[in-house]
Amino acid sequence: MEPSPSSTTFSKQKRKKVAPAAHEKAKRIKTEQEAEEVVQCARPPRPPRISVPLDRLQQPIALKELTELLQYAALGKAGGIKQPGWCLLHHQRKVKGVNVVIVEGLTQSHFYKHYLTMRHLRTNYSTRVTFIPSPTNVASEIFSSEVPPSDDPSLSETDNKNSTLEKALRSHPVITKFGTRRRGLTAYVLTQEERIKRHYPVKGMPGFEDFVCTDSVDYVSDSSPLYGLDCEMCLTERGNELARVSLVDSDGNCVLDELVKPQNRIINYLTMFSGITAAMLRPITTTLRDVQAKLRALLPWDAVLVGHSLNNDLIALKLIHQHVIDTSLLYTRGSGQRFKLKVLAETVLKRQIQTAEKKGHNPIEDAVAALELAQYFIKTGPRQVVEHHLEELWGFTLVDEVTDCAPADTPSHRFVDILQTRGRSVAFCGKRADISLDLSNQQWHNSDKEVLASFKRRSKLPFLSVLQFPSFSDHLKRCSPQQQQQQQQRVCATLRDMCVVFAGPLPTGFSERDVRKLFSCCGPVRKIKMLNPAVRVHVNVEFELLEGAMLALKNLNGLNVQGQTIRVQRPVYESMLDLDLTLNALMDDGLNTTNLYTVKLNPGTAECINISAKINGRILDANCPGVTSVDSTNGLRAGGVNGERPQLKSTSTKLSEETVRETFGQFGTVERIVLPDKPGKYARHGYIKFESPEGKQAALSSSEGLRKENYLISPAMTPPHMSSWFATPALADTEEKDEGGTHVHTVPQDQEIELTLRKLDRHLGKLFRSLPDCTLSLVLLLGHTSAQHNLQGLCFMEVK
Repeated sequence: MEPSPSSTTFSKQKRKKVAPAAHEKAKRIKTEQEAEEVVQCARPPRPPRISVPLDRLQQPIALKELTELLQYAALGKAGGIKQPGWCLLHHQRKVKGVNVVIVEGLTQSHFYKHYLTMRHLRTNYSTRVTFIPSPTNVASEIFSSEVPPSDDPSLSETDNKNSTLEKALRSHPVITKFGTRRRGLTAYVLTQEERIKRHYPVKGMPGFEDFVCTDSVDYVSDSSPLYGLDCEMCLTERGNELARVSLVDSDGNCVLDELVKPQNRIINYLTMFSGITAAMLRPITTTLRDVQAKLRALLPWDAVLVGHSLNNDLIALKLIHQHVIDTSLLYTRGSGQRFKLKVLAETVLKRQIQTAEKKGHNPIEDAVAALELAQYFIKTGPRQVVEHHLEELWGFTLVDEVTDCAPADTPSHRFVDILQTRGRSVAFCGKRADISLDLSNQQWHNSDKEVLASFKRRSKLPFLSVLQFPSFSDHLKRCSPQQQQQQQQRVCATLRDMCVVFAGPLPTGFSERDVRKLFSCCGPVRKIKMLNPAVRVHVNVEFELLEGAMLALKNLNGLNVQGQTIRVQRPVYESMLDLDLTLNALMDDGLNTTNLYTVKLNPGTAECINISAKINGRILDANCPGVTSVDSTNGLRAGGVNGERPQLKSTSTKLSEETVRETFGQFGTVERIVLPDKPGKYARHGYIKFESPEGKQAALSSSEGLRKENYLISPAMTPPHMSSWFATPALADTEEKDEGGTHVHTVPQDQEIELTLRKLDRHLGKLFRSLPDCTLSLVLLLGHTSAQHNLQGLCFMEVK
């Protein structure tokens, strides 16, 4: 039934009237449905993660860059800290804690020497950067690093409230050196650097070769016993020599008081000062060696010696003791000046010593005075000591320094102070060291196991925790410098062996230059060594990258070069026994899961390699039907012109970011392309980083098609930061071979190192598992610094 004209008109009018509203309603409903679908399909909130651009991984970082990351992770943009320029920490606000583990002495080369052993470090940390060794105490630098001033007014107000120290005290030499908080005795034990600076006997330093060392441990605690020591000297033909020594225990009881017969003829007994006379020494037969033996027997393994200018006493005793407190450096006057022991005893202890009535000094009395001065300083704290004796010792009062127009106190910008101001806890756990942190936040242990157990026992983990694992450092101390250098040479040789191939036989007259042009089609070549050129030419080719050696094995083995079929193979060294396992592990390394290596061949080389691949390694010669012998570098026939061998050409094909992205973008999203930056030269190899592993796998599956476009590809194996390590001059030409040319890699210490590193990696794995989620975890292999060279370290980063 056809509609009537009226009904038709009504229908049209209705459509014209309601269509816009209906359209908007439908559009709104569709939008709301899409929004609901987005919400339903939305991924869960992303946790924080850290990443470093591929090209930036090839540049090592220093301690400054490391502290930049830690400050940003802990404070973020809300605290006025900018994102570090060398890495990206995504979703910083979700970071719940920061944990740093420091391993002293362990270098990057140690890690790669024992790569398969360090399972936890190579699998659980997706970011790895070369670390430049630091001459300073890394843990202390982390805590005391300066944070840029914040524009946050609330933070400034809080800092001002906590900065109540008077100007006179802030600038006081004692406060400047020791701070204001009361600390344990270990805070005042001189570090090795301070002992060297203050001319204390230190093992291994020039001039102290014949000194005797006490049986002391490496680390002491706040409960270690204090012993006061003082000596008196006489002037002999050889200078001042020991004539009397006195030792008192922590209660002031004398445990040793001996007169000593100097070895050389006495010129002056210095009776006015020493109290020693000729009559006193005439019957004495005790020698310096006897006194040294008695002191070594009397002093406990964790004893801390106390004295006033104690370095002079230890030099007279020809004794080396690691743990000392010098009262002349506690009550410092600044500008290099020191108080006399007599003045300190009178002012602080209210006791008269070294009086005119007495004939010379009494070393027992002096030892007790030094001991009690140290005990008073430790018990009272530096601030109270200064406030109590400011006018008597240092000659001014607080009123002298504080005026009505004195500027407001400057807030502290130390990283640890700002964290604590914001209510975030900090802690250090490791061996005893000079750490810029309140002792209440420190725990000291002598082994990795103790450090780990102590940290895991905490009911609530601190926001910023720095742990120091000492085991490997202790191992290195037992190795002589020569042993460490030999060990480093073996490690370097092993890494280079992985980049080496043997090839041959090559045509007679084939030069090193010809070899370089041939093999550089697979990647940059570092070194070439010609082997037995008088018989048949073979070569040892060392690539700069692992991928170069891999491509040479895959594509140049069986290649025909001027009628001569060459064989390319791995060298057979002891270090190569686990090579296949190592290479597979490197391919699966978190650093390389999305990375691909590629080289671009020139047309002549590509044609030769393609023919070789089709023949599958069979010998190519002029009699093979349908096959022409091809020079591997430029595609010319082996016979050349007039029987002469054609010259190899170095024609290169430009490899640009545009061409690489266009070629490999079909397999997946290319996140980054890294080509070597050599001014004036075209790149012939590079790394491609896909957004996902699927893109890399798709490209590897199409390797034959890419070969037709003159591309050779390989899974990335060389860790991105290794280029910076290989560039280190100290490691460039290190080799260790015996007279027959066979690499030697086995030494007795290797098994001990392997065992130590296996335990270390296991402890690191347990620690990582104990961390709460969203914790930024860093493991820092400090490397090694010496007067000869620096051995690079390594920094592992991951957000759990």
